[in-house]
Amino acid sequence: MKIAIIGAGSVGTNLHHAFALKDVRTELIHARPLTAEQPGEPQNNQTVEGFDVYIYAVADQALREVIAKIDAPKALHLHTSGSMPIEVFGEDKPHSGIMYFFQSFSRDVMIDDWSGIPCFISGHNIDDIAAIYSLAQTLTSRIYEVNQHDRERLHVAGVFANNFSNLMYRIAAEILRDTQIPFEALLPLIDRTAEKVHTLPPKEAQTGPAQRMDREVIMKHLAVLDGMKDGEFFASDIEFIYMNLSQIIQTAQWPEDRRHSIMEILGQALEGSSEKGHIRPAQARRRGKYPEE
Repeated sequence: MKIAIIGAGSVGTNLHHAFALKDVRTELIHARPLTAEQPGEPQNNQTVEGFDVYIYAVADQALREVIAKIDAPKALHLHTSGSMPIEVFGEDKPHSGIMYFFQSFSRDVMIDDWSGIPCFISGHNIDDIAAIYSLAQTLTSRIYEVNQHDRERLHVAGVFANNFSNLMYRIAAEILRDTQIPFEALLPLIDRTAEKVHTLPPKEAQTGPAQRMDREVIMKHLAVLDGMKDGEFFASDIEFIYMNLSQIIQTAQWPEDRRHSIMEILGQALEGSSEKGHIRPAQARRRGKYPEE
């Protein structure tokens, strides 16, 4: 079976590496030459014909264009996106589906062991699903057949669990910027937090001043953030995030008749920042940086 992986980004290079470790030969084909139409753009010097399976590991916004460049109606066509529908392949590619490995990939660090990585698959018919399952099983035993609705929810959940949590690490590093404390000091705490949700539901693992409604600590934290200087992020944005996340935690944690105290804390903090002249200038700068607001 001849397999082409279209796209030499993070996902494509890791897939190519993973299959090679399993003695499955794949051809890694750069996607950009397939869409090159302007003079001076690199031309495709790799053949994209004669493969039995095409795995498209390209950005969502380029997927339709790249798929349209491949004329192989008898082959099995798979994309690796967490959000794009199977219909993206069109009627000219009747054997098609999805093979979505739920993991964060980087070209700088190749993943050798895929046995614990879940793979979510979809296909047009039973035969195609069986073929996709067999291919995915080469790398992992954790394979799940899912519909478009569930896969889209999974993708959003992944953004919260991975992308947004990494943003929190960046903000934490920013808060420590003017101190003698290295970010590495947070790693045992980060590791422990991730470890806990292997055995506890996230709701039960939740800790912190908002969860226990510690008014004094919250006010101290807001005062610290209020005194920070802008750096990679606007200090007012960090304060805004702290207040909103604290509100979400307490809304989920406490009954309605016990939420008023923390709402007062957040309200007082906002009023205090406004009186000190922090809110209005910060909003003006944010509009300049984020024109969509």
